[in-house]
Amino acid sequence: MSDRITAPYGSWPSPIGAASLAEAGVAMSDLRVHGSDVYWRESRPKERGRQVLMRLRGGSIEELTPADFNVRTRVHEYGGNSYVVFDSGIVFANFADQRLYFQSDTTAPVPITPSDFQYADGTVDLANRRMLWVREDHRPSTKAANGEERNEIVALPLPPSDENAGAVLVTGSDFVAHPRLTTDGKQLAWIEWNHPSMPWDRTRLKTATLDDVQLHDVTTLIDDAKIAALEPSFVGGELYAVADVGDWWNLYRWRDGQRSEVTPMAREWSGPLWQLGTQSFDVNTRGEIVARTSKAAVDELGIVKPDGGYRRLDLPYQSFGEVAWRDDKTVVAFANAADDTGALIEIDVASGTHRVVHQPSTLPVERRFLSVPTAIEFPSKAGNAHAWFYPPTHPTHQGPSGTKPPLIVTIHGGPTSVSKATLNLSRQYWTSRGFALVDVNYGGSTSYGRAYRERLNGQWGIVDVDDAIAAVDYLVAQGLVDEGKVAIRGGSAGGFTTLAALAFHDRFKAGTNLYGVADIAGLAATSHKFERKYDVSLVGEPNEALYRARSPIFHLEGFTEPLLTLQGSEDKVVPPEQSRMIVAALEERGVPHAYIEFAGEQHGFRQAGNIIRAQEAELYFYSQIFGFELSEAIEPVEIRRWPRGG
Repeated sequence: MSDRITAPYGSWPSPIGAASLAEAGVAMSDLRVHGSDVYWRESRPKERGRQVLMRLRGGSIEELTPADFNVRTRVHEYGGNSYVVFDSGIVFANFADQRLYFQSDTTAPVPITPSDFQYADGTVDLANRRMLWVREDHRPSTKAANGEERNEIVALPLPPSDENAGAVLVTGSDFVAHPRLTTDGKQLAWIEWNHPSMPWDRTRLKTATLDDVQLHDVTTLIDDAKIAALEPSFVGGELYAVADVGDWWNLYRWRDGQRSEVTPMAREWSGPLWQLGTQSFDVNTRGEIVARTSKAAVDELGIVKPDGGYRRLDLPYQSFGEVAWRDDKTVVAFANAADDTGALIEIDVASGTHRVVHQPSTLPVERRFLSVPTAIEFPSKAGNAHAWFYPPTHPTHQGPSGTKPPLIVTIHGGPTSVSKATLNLSRQYWTSRGFALVDVNYGGSTSYGRAYRERLNGQWGIVDVDDAIAAVDYLVAQGLVDEGKVAIRGGSAGGFTTLAALAFHDRFKAGTNLYGVADIAGLAATSHKFERKYDVSLVGEPNEALYRARSPIFHLEGFTEPLLTLQGSEDKVVPPEQSRMIVAALEERGVPHAYIEFAGEQHGFRQAGNIIRAQEAELYFYSQIFGFELSEAIEPVEIRRWPRGG
């Protein structure tokens, strides 16, 4: 006889509270090595999402950013690498005013660039005492003349000087990224692309001779409608770059003007360039390459020898962030496991052993509460699709005999992103309370090859929705979930999929829309520069009839299920108007709905209080829809038009 307590699914008491999500939400990014020092950025949800610069020097870790600064850039709105390090100090982008600041170990930060410019993806040219940055020009005069902001590669002096916006080196394309130099500063490599391409569709890889601020002998190494080049990097006189010449993003080397594939494999060596300055591989002075690669939403680290031989490092992690050589024998990397919080690790390459250098968040729960995901593959209309399935898990509770758990279908953003089986307490929040959860890597997701990624081209709102429905059908057929209690949730592009699923199909009984797209044409008209033409590849050339046919806001006749919408008031990626219009339309039609708009939040919630409120609001919402008692006291959410009240 079982000694477990029987209680309805969804009502199980869990040690993973919403506050746990905020406390464990400290993320690390932008890993860099200078000398033997290791630098990175770290987020602080308890400090309103502030980002601070950290340093590992010897065996000591120190925080470098003063309390009134936030190391974060808004280039492309998604930002990315926001600082550079050189012998005399640090130069970083400050979020509040987007100016670059110079900071030394002995002096407070001082601004070195004027207003109306934003900077990211910097690199240092010590040979010529300067820095190179991607600069986004937001001056009204530029936008008036150009029709939008202008993105260029510029040079700034070292040591920094006041009020210098930078000398333009590369201009003329809509976007630029990855400016990288040879050690002597005489050769420059970069990528560029134009609307309507996104940097995972098509980019041009270029090099040039650099003389002061003049480019000579500009050479285009890659310019193909079906190739996206990423992450150029010089090692000696050789250039390395990632490119999907075939179906996979693999690493290539240019030697004496000839291109060759370093180590061909059916794996991705990089991913979609949502944030600038990514570093998925690094080369040491001996010509050895450390690389993070991915396939089917699982990462690995490996070492490539100069002769092309590859050795996988046996590490207990499912996902890795940026990687770098600390010296010729040691690698540092961000690592994420299925059963622990993210860590900065150091690896002895010869032995393959590793140690955790820094882990900013501790696991707030015993591992016996954690749901272990299973990779599932299932048939869908465009071909087999993929997902991670998380069963409800609790050491002392079980559901009533003869019942099955409710299912939450999670749709990642991007949409060219990917969900991996690493610890995510927001998933465990649900499974530890008795929900099953399926995290769908629908057609369009990364790490399954270019052909899978391009399934979504022209099919946004169709392929992604079909794959989400197919995941539910598969789990129902396996007898794993209650087909009458299925909710769908997603943020940004995932929010659009959520709205489309509810508007065009009857499979789901409720939805949570986090800053999702309701009107495609409306978003295109107000979108920030980076995604201004993204709808062309996702839907097709602008056409009023086509865009209306795909936009949920115009197809609410079948939208009858309850919807919770969560939105940031300062979101520039998906403006609040998108959420407000769907909420107003549901109100007018008498469809049950709830809406919370968080003041001061942008695209995604970074402040601890808002993270907590959003999570608890969603749990309360499902308790009302699926009819179970909560095991904890939660502030109610007003569900308008709901017959039982909110």
